[in-house]
Amino acid sequence: MTQIPENSPRRPSRISQHSIIGTVPAGSSLGDKARPIGVETWRCFIITQGPVCVTGDTATPARRPALHESIICVGSSSVPRITPYDINSLSIVNGTFSEIKEAMFSHMPSIQLLLLNSNSVTNIRDDAFSGLPHLEYLFIESLRDLTHLSLANNHIKALPRDLFIDLDSLIELDLRGNMFECDCRAKWLMTWLKSTNATVTDVVCAGPEDMKGKRLNDLASLRNECISTDFVLHQSVATESLSVDTFSYKNDVYVAIAAPTAESCMVMEWDHIEMTFRSYDNITGQSIVGCKSVIIENQVFVIVAQLFGGSHIYKFDEDQSKFTKFQDIEVTKISKPNDIEAFQIGTEWFFVIADSSKAGLSTLYKWNDKGFYSYQSLHEWFRDTDAEFIDLDGKAHLILASRSQVPVIYQWDKSAQKFVQHGDIPNMEDVVAVKAFHIKEELYLAMTRYIGDSKVLRWTNKQVVEVQAVPSRGSMIMQPFSFKDRHYLALGSDYTFSHMYLWNEEKKVFERFKEVYIQAPRSFTVVSTDRRDFLFSSSFKGNTQIFEHIIIDLSL
Repeated sequence: MTQIPENSPRRPSRISQHSIIGTVPAGSSLGDKARPIGVETWRCFIITQGPVCVTGDTATPARRPALHESIICVGSSSVPRITPYDINSLSIVNGTFSEIKEAMFSHMPSIQLLLLNSNSVTNIRDDAFSGLPHLEYLFIESLRDLTHLSLANNHIKALPRDLFIDLDSLIELDLRGNMFECDCRAKWLMTWLKSTNATVTDVVCAGPEDMKGKRLNDLASLRNECISTDFVLHQSVATESLSVDTFSYKNDVYVAIAAPTAESCMVMEWDHIEMTFRSYDNITGQSIVGCKSVIIENQVFVIVAQLFGGSHIYKFDEDQSKFTKFQDIEVTKISKPNDIEAFQIGTEWFFVIADSSKAGLSTLYKWNDKGFYSYQSLHEWFRDTDAEFIDLDGKAHLILASRSQVPVIYQWDKSAQKFVQHGDIPNMEDVVAVKAFHIKEELYLAMTRYIGDSKVLRWTNKQVVEVQAVPSRGSMIMQPFSFKDRHYLALGSDYTFSHMYLWNEEKKVFERFKEVYIQAPRSFTVVSTDRRDFLFSSSFKGNTQIFEHIIIDLSL
């Protein structure tokens, strides 16, 4: 690099069209990309982006104006006064001056970016940055001893996140006369204003429109919570599946995956070290369509429903660390199991198998301390597709969905100790799945239909009211679930992308949120562990997918 004294008219004959912004120690060589200014210390460099032309050997070169130029100063005792061209940015690193005075940078009115890093500044005067009409980015770092700071009257719309976080000695901060946008970018400032001991002037919002004139100092929250979410693929299990169930046992989290083509009920365990789900056990069978876990008196059972060879119950053997057959299920009336629902009424444990065959009979089973036995026959000849247990105002209900009639509601009769038919859900023919969920104190039902619109219904003591119709051609599952007070609806499809919907609290409806590609999804199951949330998606024609639910801070 050619070093040129401060007052010399000569300049390097060629400047690279490349911009470098960073720390440049005194004496460093940047080739012909930088020119020092200041004959004694050589601590400031001009970095040029754009053409500079020199003609002949004349003392004053002819040139076209540079497109962009930046100044980098290291260890400077003052702000450089020699600025021969329009300056786009100024970076001062390890400066030795202690005060930023009024209009200290006004001789560089074209500056768009100003970086002050690791300097000795202890005081920033009022209007220190006046005269900078084009300033867009201001970075002030490593000013731990700063006591007074004024950023007043600079038309600032937003400040870098946590700009004042290290200013432990700050006593006064003046932010008057700016144009703060009180959106997600101001969320950190609103939080900091509530925690700082410094005296801060009013921060008046200039926007958005609904925030104009409000004092950021007084706000408890922004209208926009500045949080979004996403579902990202965490892991893929190389097997097709029809259902996924989850259970916890002795501080560990497990999932049971019904994989008919693999003739297996795969049991997987969350690995707290590798942070993945790993294979734990494998229950083999013929055309397994459902695996449902039940924990009774610290004993873990898995109910395995099969299309062929009967259905069975397996029990976890701690000595062998695996599941062993515990009992055959009495299946004389079960021809084509389609769903298993396990639940507790009082202290008694039950499960029901929904039978989807024309000659089948959905059956309720009860635990008697030695095993499960057939307890009550339900809903003969109706090709039941799904069963859902609901506790409504302390009363146990059971809904059976069917391909041949509207869903039927049963209510538990305490005196008879059996379910009795209590009614039905009108105008909902051909329902393949019904799922109950709560939002705040209200009970809703998600009714899945393969043909036509699926429905979201609100259920009260007196009636079932339609809330929303969701187009769902080719859907076998519409599953509601919640993560961190956010309520979702996962709608599968055999023909196109599956869709995630997010509940809009103001409108009281679900709105389309995200598309995910899953081949012929049959279930969506929530699994939470180690403060992480996952969504298992079974697939009838592809791999079982595990998505992680993540939080995105829009204020970053």
